[in-house]
Amino acid sequence: MTRTDAIAHVREQFRSGDFLRELDRRVAYPTESQNAGRGDVLRAYLEKELMPALAELDFESRVVESPSGKSPFLVAQHIESADAPTVLTYGHGDVVDGMVGEWRNGLNPFQTTPVGNRVYGRGTADNKGQHSINLAALRAVRAARGGKLGFNAKFIIEMGEEIASPDLNTVCASLKDELKADLLIASDGPRLSADRPTLFLGCRGGYRIHLDVNLREGGHHSGNWGGVLANPATILANAIATLIDGRGRLLMEQLKPPRLSNQIRSWLADVKVEPTADEPALSENWGEDGLSPAERLYAWNTMEVLAISSGNVDNPANAIPGRARAVLQLRFVVGTKVDNMIEAIRDHLHAKGFPMIEVTGAQRFAASRTDFDSPWIKWAAESLQKTTGKPPAVLPNFGGSLPNDVFSDTLGLPTIWVPHSYPGCSQHAPDEHILLSVTEEALGIMAGLFWDLGELPRPLSKVA
Repeated sequence: MTRTDAIAHVREQFRSGDFLRELDRRVAYPTESQNAGRGDVLRAYLEKELMPALAELDFESRVVESPSGKSPFLVAQHIESADAPTVLTYGHGDVVDGMVGEWRNGLNPFQTTPVGNRVYGRGTADNKGQHSINLAALRAVRAARGGKLGFNAKFIIEMGEEIASPDLNTVCASLKDELKADLLIASDGPRLSADRPTLFLGCRGGYRIHLDVNLREGGHHSGNWGGVLANPATILANAIATLIDGRGRLLMEQLKPPRLSNQIRSWLADVKVEPTADEPALSENWGEDGLSPAERLYAWNTMEVLAISSGNVDNPANAIPGRARAVLQLRFVVGTKVDNMIEAIRDHLHAKGFPMIEVTGAQRFAASRTDFDSPWIKWAAESLQKTTGKPPAVLPNFGGSLPNDVFSDTLGLPTIWVPHSYPGCSQHAPDEHILLSVTEEALGIMAGLFWDLGELPRPLSKVA
């Protein structure tokens, strides 16, 4: 049988309803890792759902306990030949809170519900639907090759991605020999757009920065004290304005990344950020000057104010508050120096006349990406174009943050991410969904990609 047969086989799984029935069964597990009472469900998803599915593909799998005890891992492998390429695949089976009662028309988040081109359900986009697509594609390739994949495959599935993957790096480091591979092919996050297949090579990093102004206990009457008591909210607003301006441009030099290279600009030259009717329109005159929207999103740093508070906004008193606080987030690309970022921001604010602001950091994620010279990038892009007839968008990195550094740095692998959702999928919110059109195309893409991997007599990195 042929590549065409493998793609036809996986599309038949989709059109018959088999794939969606399988996804419905997986969505039904309320694997909310942020909920301390879901430990048994997290384990059951691995043991009762994924292990049998992998066993049907002749994978040997086992559950690996997390060092912190917060969430288990599934590690699996299928070895056919010492000379064949070996791919490591990653996914996560945990989801954020289901937000029961907040979904449109009373939808049950732990049941898939097709409505037009959409299939609603918690985890459909992030990440059960995505790793289910990859498993279905493996099954189709194996069937087309008469019970063989043509390559070696390994899986690691974690159940703690939505709590910042606290043990992923430790577990991967301890299993470095067992997880040895030639590349990572994984799926998470959204495509550039629903109608354009996408590859991204890594992710931006993330750093939460807390700014606190604590001047005094309680509020004091604004008539009796206005003009003689410093207002922490006023101080905080003006301090933030020294970091980023009213158009979202970075003002503090240490927050900025290295200058964009011509190589990165060339990769992004044909990438258009064009929201659909269901997505927010791009803001005019926002962000760094001289950059395209794609360069701002995928190749530059941004500082966002995630939350800010002082006093009681819903029921304000006629009083000067004693405290104000804000949570900011820096999204940063490879090359940004963040090791001393908190100290740099503190020194900057002191120099600007705000020594009273306490600066602390939390939830830091590393930035990482595959070297642009890796032969796997061209190979993967050509495979996607062969399947879809469309040139894929190749992004230096995902705009958000993923634990890509675990695979690129700790395991030393080239990383190729092939996302199967789209920007308007409502992940982490009520009404999370996948698109049927994207899902069918993604099944074909992965079947083609895995078929092409099996056609390689040896890993590309070992070709002279």
